[in-house]
Amino acid sequence: MSDIRVRRGPLRRTALAAGALLLAAGAALASDSHPARASAPAPEPGWTTVFLDDFDGPAGTGVDTADWQYTTGTSYPGGPARFGTGEIETMTSSTANVSLDGAGHLRITPQRDGAGNWTSGRVETRRSDFQPPAGGTLRVEARIQMPDVTGPAAKGYWPAFWMLGAPYRGNWWNWPGIGELDILENVQGINQVWATMHCGTSPGGPCNETSGIGGSRVCAPVSCQAGFHTYAVEWDRGTSPQEMRFLLDGAVFHTVRETQVPASTWAEATGHGYFLILNVAMGGGFPDAFGGGPDAGTVPGHPMVVDYVTVLQRGGTTTPPPTTPTTPPPGGTRDAYAAVQAETYDGQSGLATEATGDTGGGRNIAAVANGDWALYRGVDFGGTPATQFLGRVASGAAGGVSGLVEVRIDSRTSAPVGSFSVAGTGGWQSWRTVPANISAVTGVHDVYLTFASGQPADFVNLNWFTFGH
Repeated sequence: MSDIRVRRGPLRRTALAAGALLLAAGAALASDSHPARASAPAPEPGWTTVFLDDFDGPAGTGVDTADWQYTTGTSYPGGPARFGTGEIETMTSSTANVSLDGAGHLRITPQRDGAGNWTSGRVETRRSDFQPPAGGTLRVEARIQMPDVTGPAAKGYWPAFWMLGAPYRGNWWNWPGIGELDILENVQGINQVWATMHCGTSPGGPCNETSGIGGSRVCAPVSCQAGFHTYAVEWDRGTSPQEMRFLLDGAVFHTVRETQVPASTWAEATGHGYFLILNVAMGGGFPDAFGGGPDAGTVPGHPMVVDYVTVLQRGGTTTPPPTTPTTPPPGGTRDAYAAVQAETYDGQSGLATEATGDTGGGRNIAAVANGDWALYRGVDFGGTPATQFLGRVASGAAGGVSGLVEVRIDSRTSAPVGSFSVAGTGGWQSWRTVPANISAVTGVHDVYLTFASGQPADFVNLNWFTFGH
């Protein structure tokens, strides 16, 4: 492998020498190159499904915007031009670029107009909290057929299935420190998949940026372009050292271990959740390393076809308090020292509830803004004073938007006994537990949670809260 470094910003790519194109060409991999399935396979024993999209829906419709969001234009707002990679297309939400085909597939299709301008598609999961449980493993997998175009007609094509660290959202300039996991990348219609972890600093740094720590494998016996294959990463927190394992058709072909980089670099890249991305770029740094493009000979209209995307987890432990709903015991009291599920309020103003992506499932309260409140009757603090309050919160609020979660006893207008502030956590399902000190409380009380902000915008979701000594 030569050390061809590609100049680019957030995103990717291991630039390999042409000789590496033959790496593992003779390897006999078990191919998954059958026609696309109607649905994803059932999880193997020990694995549970965290997220799944089979892309079922009428032909000519877009993605389910409850799960996915479109990224459009030529950059993130305020972020690096051309997504930091030099790609030349404009991303759109048009069904000419992103659509279901009615047979259980998502198609992301680059198009070129009469003036030579390219458009394509890029979709990202709304959730940005995908990470393994403590001591467990997360598996992110998709079954994909790369654009079925090769040779000069494929010049400039750059399909990808990848993940970015949640702190990138709303910042756009903290790459590569926040981490990037490229599960599938391909250029120029070459029969090869590249997988890369990006981290550290750029250029250079402990992760060899902008190339990253990468590996590659040929698709066999059917090429990446001619058939479907499964592409996956397993983020394993249950082994020592921790690992990122990249797989093609179930076989590991590239591994990055935490001992390969400084501990602080690994912690910065893995101490948070990630969101998933599917896109087909045209041109940019990675294609430039293999001949450039696109040009007049490039043929538009060849889609990356996605059969399913699934996220699974295995093993690990969850940290208390538990996320199962608490049931008030006889007499209507709640245990202050068990998790009180936020959606089990006895009264509220301004709140909504939604299914939560937090560990344990259930629901959370959402759309929380200035002046909203929730009432929880009969909370029993016992005879030993409670001096701490903990809330499980998430926020996708824009920069500059923040607020307070306040605890009041017996009256919504009484002075707060404690509070903590919340700003953006990286997404409305990017959860963290925030502690606060409170004035000592004993006995049985009605607890009001009130929410205060200097802006009218929603600023927090709340899954559960509890108290401590």
